[in-house]
Amino acid sequence: MPERRRSATTAERLGRMLVIVPYLVQHPGTSVESASGIFDVPRDQLRRDLDLLFMSGLPPYGPGDLIDVDVDEDGGVWISMADHFARPLRLTRPEALAVYLRATELLATPGIPDAPALASALAKLRDALGPDTLGDAAGIEGAVTGMAPPHLAALRAAATEHRRIRIEYTAASTGARSLREIEPEAVFASAGHWYVVAWDVAADDERMFRADRVAAVEPTTGRFEPRGLEGAGRQLYTPGDHDLAVRLLLRPAARWVAEYYVTSDVVTRADGTVEATLPARQIGWVAKLLLRLGPDAEVLDPPQLRAEISQIAIAALERYGR
Repeated sequence: MPERRRSATTAERLGRMLVIVPYLVQHPGTSVESASGIFDVPRDQLRRDLDLLFMSGLPPYGPGDLIDVDVDEDGGVWISMADHFARPLRLTRPEALAVYLRATELLATPGIPDAPALASALAKLRDALGPDTLGDAAGIEGAVTGMAPPHLAALRAAATEHRRIRIEYTAASTGARSLREIEPEAVFASAGHWYVVAWDVAADDERMFRADRVAAVEPTTGRFEPRGLEGAGRQLYTPGDHDLAVRLLLRPAARWVAEYYVTSDVVTRADGTVEATLPARQIGWVAKLLLRLGPDAEVLDPPQLRAEISQIAIAALERYGR
């Protein structure tokens, strides 16, 4: 019988490993205890993360295809990358663009914007792609949203220090700008965007803002006591009566979709593929997601959506390939 389970997120663990592994590679022999303190991760959790690396690599998963992790008797960590990673990687233009899009999303997960190795690699890839290619990518709404918003640091500092701030905010529905005085309590990333959960002083109520729509931040002298507003654990998407229920078949490389997004009726098949129902308000958003997943995902239901989603994805790919 297929195994049914609730959707869960692995973004936090992925983000942590993408920060820790490059550091340990650049600082061989760092002790588990020292790394635990540097990254504020419990030692037991760090050991479990390192154990997971033993299973990381490429087919056919032979000795030269896997990452090797050794923890010596003094607790020092030594990581040897697989032979494949020692060879220069040559990407086609579509492959490089796909890597760029996924990397920008990774940079939007908690902790990733502080990863210098990933940020440096992304900057080099951006330069190599050039403005023409990236101009096409930017033509798809929201496709490249992973870069940290310009005022993210100020927003996070205000939330940490419990300082009231004044922001200039652009509304998504009208495009109009307004001045808001807010008391930010949480700043977190989800599904490729940064969000600010705050108390809106004028409205005298809780509000959530997209950080990339904040055009300016002005400090005030006011401070506040946190009200306990929910941050990263909150559900950003509430299904509505008019939403599309898209049933997807996800192959192993795309199983993260069922863990990262709000899904339901998740079924794990014996062959390792996953079926999941993804609610969506717009077909274009689903098409953008399928464009990133490529052959690793397909629409099972409803059938009438397949042709329309395929047309949108093909049109986008044609823009990329010019």
